[in-house]
Amino acid sequence: MTRPGRRRWDWNRNEWLGILNGWAVFIGDGFMSSTVVIAGFATRLGAPNWMIGLLPGIAFGGWLLPQLFIASRVRGRPYKLPVYRSAALVRTATYIAMILITAFLADQPALCLTLFLTAMLVNALASGVSGLPFLEVVSKTVPSERRPRYFATRNLYGGLLAFGAGILVRQILAGDLAFPLDYTLIFSLGTAAYVLGYWIFGLVQEPPDAPQAAQGFRAELRSIPVTLQDRPFRAFLHLRLLLAAASMSESFYAANALRNLNFPAASLGVFVMAVMGAAPLANPIWQRVAERRGSRRILRYATAVSVLAAFWALTVTVLRPPQPLALPAYLPVFMLSSIAAQGFNLGHTNYLLNLAPDHARSRYIGTLNTLIAPALLFPALGGLLADWLGYAAVFTASILLGLAAWIVGGQLKRDA
Repeated sequence: MTRPGRRRWDWNRNEWLGILNGWAVFIGDGFMSSTVVIAGFATRLGAPNWMIGLLPGIAFGGWLLPQLFIASRVRGRPYKLPVYRSAALVRTATYIAMILITAFLADQPALCLTLFLTAMLVNALASGVSGLPFLEVVSKTVPSERRPRYFATRNLYGGLLAFGAGILVRQILAGDLAFPLDYTLIFSLGTAAYVLGYWIFGLVQEPPDAPQAAQGFRAELRSIPVTLQDRPFRAFLHLRLLLAAASMSESFYAANALRNLNFPAASLGVFVMAVMGAAPLANPIWQRVAERRGSRRILRYATAVSVLAAFWALTVTVLRPPQPLALPAYLPVFMLSSIAAQGFNLGHTNYLLNLAPDHARSRYIGTLNTLIAPALLFPALGGLLADWLGYAAVFTASILLGLAAWIVGGQLKRDA
């Protein structure tokens, strides 16, 4: 019998591989955050606000778009992991392409940004191919009662490691390496971490699924109205759409700091440290909420925190404190945004896996992610709003959308 003090580390081999995968991916995220590091890179190249807003839309929207198609392909497969491995190879190639584009084309900003965003899009689509098999494998290898602790452990210690990545980002950007070699090094370190994570998860020993009849993509499309008849699923979809729209501010927290508040480029590393350092603090709290109150409560609390992040950004932007105080005054924006993101990551995944019937898990995941993908283009609209009325207008819009999401969150099924 396992002693209570060792309960946190009572994982089997498959669970350990999933946790180690998460830690490596967190490190990669620390080096290649689309809302901080890549946004800073694009800002350095003179990208317009609509393009900066498009960055997380590409990163997350591309992840969601192909999932209904992938659901139609993997449903009849007893093993989903080979699909994950194939997508990981494509993602590795695109990360290498980003490194080469940064190193050799930064003196041609328009061409560099175009090719870099194209590589990001291909990478995001490949991540969408791998995302559904990843969740399927997790749902088969981690019992539902252990998933909150599983994801919290991934996020907790992954966040600590990613905090170290933020320290390195700050040192590299404040060091002697000239642009674009500083970003080339940062993206290379992120790529190495991602590739290690993909290899580790590829070692999971996946149990086979019971045979299911394969369905074509058209059949999956025709099944959408059937899935939408599930009222708890429909309420969850409404919440996710509102949250995707409310997330438009996250694209501009770093750009606002560099362009509007005149922070130095090295402050991006401090922002990464704030984002990643807040994650280990938040995850034990979110885990306890998930185990005691359920995923619904997590989603509502995380929504409130995300609204507070946008409100904090708006307040600092309007008040514009003097330079010695500006950086510490602005850091809570990234900390609150990170705390909210950890809650969403844990709450979204657990709620959906608990909500979806075992026989229709792929269909529920694919339907939800496909339908919310277009909403992730809202940050690009936020960029146009920033060009027209300024960053304060974007933060205000996020606050209003977040409050609407908090209200809709009260309609979710309570026992999920």
